[in-house]
Amino acid sequence: MSRDWPNTWPNDDWRCPILHIDMDAFYASVAVRERPDLQGRAVIVGGGHRGVVLSASYAARVHGVRSAMPVMRARRLCPHAVLVAPDFALFSAVSAAVMETFRSVTPLVEAMSLDEAFLDVSGAGRRLGSPARIGARLRAQIATEQQISCSVGVAATTDLAKLASRRAKPDGLLVVPRDRATAFLHPLDVGELWGVGEVTAEQLHRLGLRTVGDLAHTPLALLRRALGAATADHLHTLSWGGGRSTVSPRRSSDEPDRSMGADETFSRDTDDPDVIHRELLRLSAKLAGRLRTGALVGRTITLRVRFADFTTITRSHTLRDSTDVAVEIYTTATRLFDALGLQRARLRLVGVRVEGLRTAAGSSRQLELGAREHGWAEAERAVDKAVARFGSNAISPAALIGVPRP
Repeated sequence: MSRDWPNTWPNDDWRCPILHIDMDAFYASVAVRERPDLQGRAVIVGGGHRGVVLSASYAARVHGVRSAMPVMRARRLCPHAVLVAPDFALFSAVSAAVMETFRSVTPLVEAMSLDEAFLDVSGAGRRLGSPARIGARLRAQIATEQQISCSVGVAATTDLAKLASRRAKPDGLLVVPRDRATAFLHPLDVGELWGVGEVTAEQLHRLGLRTVGDLAHTPLALLRRALGAATADHLHTLSWGGGRSTVSPRRSSDEPDRSMGADETFSRDTDDPDVIHRELLRLSAKLAGRLRTGALVGRTITLRVRFADFTTITRSHTLRDSTDVAVEIYTTATRLFDALGLQRARLRLVGVRVEGLRTAAGSSRQLELGAREHGWAEAERAVDKAVARFGSNAISPAALIGVPRP
């Protein structure tokens, strides 16, 4: 977190509902998560000898390694770094899980890429607290569920929120209160404004404009002559804390939208089937809740298990009807797990995914002769209402009560 800006909590501001959440060194962090032996080491995720750097850990960045840099140059700057090939399927899966976590808080999620998004949490305040507390909650949840860190900027506009998250890196949270926007902005270099590239920054520097404050106090007519009317007007607005204050829900072009999943990495490898079954139940309940929040259903249930040696296997089963019911997801997942016949095989991770998603309104379910008029689907929707009113800990499956997470 930036040390020249006041501490976050005293500056909490309910009038700042926009969050910008950015994963810290996303691809490198995921790579390190999969290989704990790399923890704390300089890691470069890149495309081979003649490729470019996709991401670098912070231990590599201190040596000058940056994204988009040729791998050969990065290796010269940091010869002791470990080069890891990118696993795009894994990155997409982790990104999908992160975005689902965001959408469990608010439907107003604007994904900018696999590793960053804007959220409008104005509608979640009554249930979850102030924007800053929601940001802190999401940081903790992502750290727990995905074992990666993120930085959060909280502000009244998207532009300010993005600046705040950048200043909070790595692994921090920064609030820019509405009435302190200019105090935050004006000392910054003009090149930090979102949308100011190298060429525009050089133009501004040639005009003697070094800080955002310099830009803000420059006559607009002068800026228009130097930069053109559109660019000048935009930058002048940003320099006084203006900008976009709405979030347009969308998925990034790379974000998978046909499946939804949840997984858990155990703190210690386990071969206890009871522990694994309970974790599958917890994941199934979480996943089903997210499906219902998004008004989605799916037919194919996929189980993912990773062994202590990092070998990973998946097994899938397609149901007759689409579902968003935790009991049905859990029953299928446990059958897939039991069918593996694992004995004394220690597991590092288990995960459950529902694929072939479609809107719940557009799906139909075949009726069964003699089936109850009301069943698990109705019961779980009643649970959703209780959770929405009293919080996520209000109701839990009986098998999970009093049992610590593994």
